[in-house]
Amino acid sequence: MTSQALDADTAEQAVPLDVAARAIDLVKVYGSGDTQVRALDGVSAEFAKGEFTAIMGPSGSGKSTLMHCLAGLDSASSGTVRIGDTDLAGLSDKQMTRLRRDRIGFVFQAFNLVPTLTALENITLPLDIAGRKPDQDWLDTVLKRLGLTDRLTHRPSELSGGQQQRVACARALAGKPEIIFGDEPTGNLDSRASGEVLSILRAAVDEFEQTVVIVTHEPHAAGFADRVVFLGDGKIVNEMRDPTADTVLDRMKALEQA
Repeated sequence: MTSQALDADTAEQAVPLDVAARAIDLVKVYGSGDTQVRALDGVSAEFAKGEFTAIMGPSGSGKSTLMHCLAGLDSASSGTVRIGDTDLAGLSDKQMTRLRRDRIGFVFQAFNLVPTLTALENITLPLDIAGRKPDQDWLDTVLKRLGLTDRLTHRPSELSGGQQQRVACARALAGKPEIIFGDEPTGNLDSRASGEVLSILRAAVDEFEQTVVIVTHEPHAAGFADRVVFLGDGKIVNEMRDPTADTVLDRMKALEQA
């Protein structure tokens, strides 16, 4: 549910208990003077726990900027970002690093695997850095669900693109994060591998009760979501529940023509 019509004070009073992440009147400006670009122009949105949301929009609409601000990878020029009840603006660099490590999972277009480590070592790397031992039952469940149990000793160069992205998904899930962000997570994959990864993200919501938010330009990918948020010129211009690839494609065409 977007909160665009609410001012910040009203929005803050209306925080439901089941919101995993939220933006309140988010503004992000790059550059200055004549070269200034307003990538986000007063965006307010909520992302419910246990739900799969896709963020879509034409090129330059601000969708990746929104996700990077939500995930604490970039800071907003003004406005508020919360993960659960934590206001990101109040965190030190060290606290922000800990939040990203312990409470957020990431799946990027580039797989971002360490080439010298095995698949299993890549999966447990964030936990190892944090000095935490994985919950073995949970890890076994994730590995089995992702079909990786016979690939754990392979290095990234010995895996297909789809297998590498499944390793990246397992890494994102391994620490039981509150929310998983994906930035074009299927952008480098063929249609079969793309379908596998999207099915895994869908299963993370349906079977593991995770929260997933992805940025995508692919209507097929958005069709796996519970909800699609559409951005245009740095603002939320529309949203859709229970999307299909066809309904998303029609909406995108209408936005681009507008």
